[in-house]
Amino acid sequence: MTVNSPLCFRGKKILAPMVRVGTLPMRLLALDYGADIVYCEELIDIKMLQCKRVMNEVLETVDFVAPNERVVFRTCERERHRVVFQMGSADAERALAVAKLVESDVAGIDINMGCPKEYSTKASMGAALLSDPDKIESILTTLVKGICKPVTCKIRILPSIEDTVNLVKRIEKTGIAAIAVHGRKKEERPQHPVHCDVIKAISEAVSIPVIANGGSHDFIKEHTDIETFQKATAASSVMIARAAMWNPSIFRKEGFFPLKEVMQDYIKYVLRYDNHYTNTKYCLCQMLREQLETTQGKKLHAAQSTREICEAFEMADFYEETTAIFEAKKTSSETETQDKDDQMEDPDVIKMAVRFDKREYPPQITPKMYLLEWCRKEKHPQPVYETVQRPLDRLFCSVVTVAEQKYRSTLWDKSKKLAEQSAAIVCLRTLGVPEGRLCEGENQLINKRKREVQELLNNRDSGEDPAEPSQKKSNFIEENSDMKLSQM
Repeated sequence: MTVNSPLCFRGKKILAPMVRVGTLPMRLLALDYGADIVYCEELIDIKMLQCKRVMNEVLETVDFVAPNERVVFRTCERERHRVVFQMGSADAERALAVAKLVESDVAGIDINMGCPKEYSTKASMGAALLSDPDKIESILTTLVKGICKPVTCKIRILPSIEDTVNLVKRIEKTGIAAIAVHGRKKEERPQHPVHCDVIKAISEAVSIPVIANGGSHDFIKEHTDIETFQKATAASSVMIARAAMWNPSIFRKEGFFPLKEVMQDYIKYVLRYDNHYTNTKYCLCQMLREQLETTQGKKLHAAQSTREICEAFEMADFYEETTAIFEAKKTSSETETQDKDDQMEDPDVIKMAVRFDKREYPPQITPKMYLLEWCRKEKHPQPVYETVQRPLDRLFCSVVTVAEQKYRSTLWDKSKKLAEQSAAIVCLRTLGVPEGRLCEGENQLINKRKREVQELLNNRDSGEDPAEPSQKKSNFIEENSDMKLSQM
């Protein structure tokens, strides 16, 4: 496919992918300070494939949300043409599926082939791929042919320069747009010297852009050092990890901003994009480093919420103002969505503002069960529930059809089950039929169930063959199966 993107990997200063650090607030801050391209933290293919793409109208973001409602990846228009999505994968088809899921929201796709951590290598991902060139070739070729955004990969060096150069030449043939090289072997750590000679040999051996990485410890202490590292490696671009984590204003040509201002700028993005406080706390601790024992550092370490983090950085008023703005925006958006829903609603649907509260009902008795019993008694077909989820807040609404009439609650619920119970209540109250609440007095459905259970037990005690159940016993089992089905 033809690459349809303005993204270029020559002469660039790039924020490296860093676990727990490369989330949206840090990426945007790096762009503000002068980074040309930003990589997100590595995200595992299997986890991403479980996610649903959701437009967050309140934050004006695109969220990829896991089944447990945790946001796995969040991005926005500001970075859409500058962010590269890095994934961990050991399977070409899974990698392609994830790439297709996110490609309209990012500028490029990267495969992590350098992570030496056990959680990655045990799953044959990260640095484990370096010993399987065939799999590398399969993954990269599949991605290059399957998507229209540029594909890159990030590797570590092999034990010998010759083996490393040969591997990179093979990678180049897959058609990728660039390769990032962390100039250390997989067993080496930041305290080990970065092998600039190996990165240089790679840069001279291939025609695609080579992005040098790993210079924070030995080279990059301030902005001018970025060029020094680039010249030492003959690379096309430089990717910065820890130096940017400690102070993302490393990307500023004019020099560092005071750390206090940098952290406050970071917190503003945290509030703007609703970043989770544990991630925020981790990133701020990396910036404070040796200052963690100061009064401010101790306050940060003790913080258990975004509010407390803001208080530690003298931003309590900003927190209150920002929170109020977004709460108002959320309320307005919810009202607008509700109005649209009501306008689009079938006018023949009977609506009522009710919500199911299980505390008002006996154990194991629900409005859905009462509605099912009523339908059987009146010879109506079984109730049919149609449930939808609202993307904005992920709440549910259900419409139940009984005797060709539809019923629903105007209140949205947290789960599909609750929404269906609310719809059943609307129907029962409209029909004037008991719904089983404790305040209704003697519960006929419970008494009926007790009689049927006792009858079944009596049949067993009388020696009736379990293999030849009576008609009543058969009916009881069938009804209970229907009840279970209706509760699902």
